Amino acid sequence: MTEISSYIAALPHIPDDLTLARFMLDYQHPFKPIRYGIPCLIEDKTGRQLSIEQLREDTQRLAGTLHHVYHIGENDVVMIFSPNHVDYPTVLWATFKLGGIVSCSNPQFTAAELSNQLMTSKASFVIGHSSNIDTALSAAHLAGLSSDRVILLDERSPRKGNLVMPSVQELIHESQYQAFPFQERMLEPGEGKTKVALLSWSSGTTGKPKAVAISHHALIANVIQMAVHNQVGKAYSPRGSRSFRPGDVAIGVLPFYHVAGLVIGLHFALFCAMSVVVVEKYNILNTLESIVRHRITHLIVVPPQAIDLCKHPAVGSHDLSLVKYVMIGAAPLSREIQFQLYDVFPDAQIGQAYGLTEMTTTLAMIEGTQKRSPLGSGGRLLPGVEARVIKPDGSLAQCGEQGELIVKGPAAALGYLNDDQATKETFVNGWIRTGDQVSISESNEVFVVDRLKELLKVRGFQVAPAEIEGCLLAHPDITDCCVIGIPDEYSGELPFAYIVLSPDAHERTAFDVSAETELKLSIVKYIADRKVSYKQLKGGVQVVDQIPKNGSGKLLRRLLRKRAKEHSKLRARL
Repeated sequence: MTEISSYIAALPHIPDDLTLARFMLDYQHPFKPIRYGIPCLIEDKTGRQLSIEQLREDTQRLAGTLHHVYHIGENDVVMIFSPNHVDYPTVLWATFKLGGIVSCSNPQFTAAELSNQLMTSKASFVIGHSSNIDTALSAAHLAGLSSDRVILLDERSPRKGNLVMPSVQELIHESQYQAFPFQERMLEPGEGKTKVALLSWSSGTTGKPKAVAISHHALIANVIQMAVHNQVGKAYSPRGSRSFRPGDVAIGVLPFYHVAGLVIGLHFALFCAMSVVVVEKYNILNTLESIVRHRITHLIVVPPQAIDLCKHPAVGSHDLSLVKYVMIGAAPLSREIQFQLYDVFPDAQIGQAYGLTEMTTTLAMIEGTQKRSPLGSGGRLLPGVEARVIKPDGSLAQCGEQGELIVKGPAAALGYLNDDQATKETFVNGWIRTGDQVSISESNEVFVVDRLKELLKVRGFQVAPAEIEGCLLAHPDITDCCVIGIPDEYSGELPFAYIVLSPDAHERTAFDVSAETELKLSIVKYIADRKVSYKQLKGGVQVVDQIPKNGSGKLLRRLLRKRAKEHSKLRARL
């Protein structure tokens, strides 16, 4: 086998002369369903709705004010530092209309972390949120930006000393009374492939976070790839998609600052003429209430949220019968939890998506005609994606064999901003190294084993932490976990598990050392009964209050490795 290509070879036209704003607001692609008055966005807390006409008008007005008052223009970088908000896409699209670039940052960052991103991206403008505006101001000061280059995304306008900070809505309303004309940035044929739209942050296959430069064409291409994959629109079939239909309602709980939430949870859902319920902050109880209140049909979530849907006791007391589609993205979900989701949503289409920032977001997802992805599958390759699996010896893997996945396709990013070395290491001769250990079936299902850099080496055997974690999560006393390797003179590494107990197990073992010890030993035996010897928890088990994760739900193993190392040093001194 020389390479694996996606199972649909042909893609429809992908416009390369449009900004993402013009594509979403004005362009009628053959696969794009007609909206017919269906609201685009619904604010979860208030129920406020925004139509496509309102979004188009708000975007135009905001662009005029940003240009006239703040002189935002060609290649200026606007940093959005906020949780999800209904005006998030308006800010993106207004910036694109001016020829600017958007960078989205994690709203939980410290001032030092944000200022580093501001300086790396050379951002000249910050749009924060009332919940973190002090951090935004401090970061702007550290990055050399004046306070008048910081505004609010939400409608509150707190006074900071003598500083009165305008909000996005106030800027939109200001242009109602005074027109601010501007020349919308139009692209020449082919320019969409090189014109940067988004700087999205990723660690790549190795190293510290880097700004991935994503073009307008790549963002548009990925939306169209997903639309074809899911048979969206009448151009594919007289009945259109079974999975995504006009009037369906998706929950916008994935963070928009992360490329998965931005592209799948927001832009793809809007392209499909769906409504997106914008949730500012995830909470399982609030999410369950939102599903019922807004009659949500589509759940696009990350593994920690999927685990909550399987294990939280409140799930059973809510009517989730309208949910017809559940997709898990941003990080792999264990087979065990995927199987449990089948019981929670017996009639829903359920599967995973797999992707990476360097390919804009989605490489594979559950296909439109499937009700269930095979257990453990990250989905089928999207149309237009070419893939190779490279074994450790450099040879090409056959179907079902494991190796590193490398890919190419129309949604490939342009590289890392101002980091030629990292770009050369990841973007190689038109292909992108994913850094993921995978196998691909004959039907183009992608099975992700783990990140190559996360694999443990136990007595010469490769051990995927995700496999052990999946088994642990099937244990009734465990609600979350993370497996790392700890050094061992004989074995090289030993699997060691940090676990979060269920409320019932926590109550049974609280303030009782012997009960907790007995439970930990039973968990070690639980794995021993189910896994080969080198995959067993011979490094031990530690109970913790929570597992550290980033905004997309990926486990921050490095923090737990550091904690384990510190504990090891302390024990050695004792």
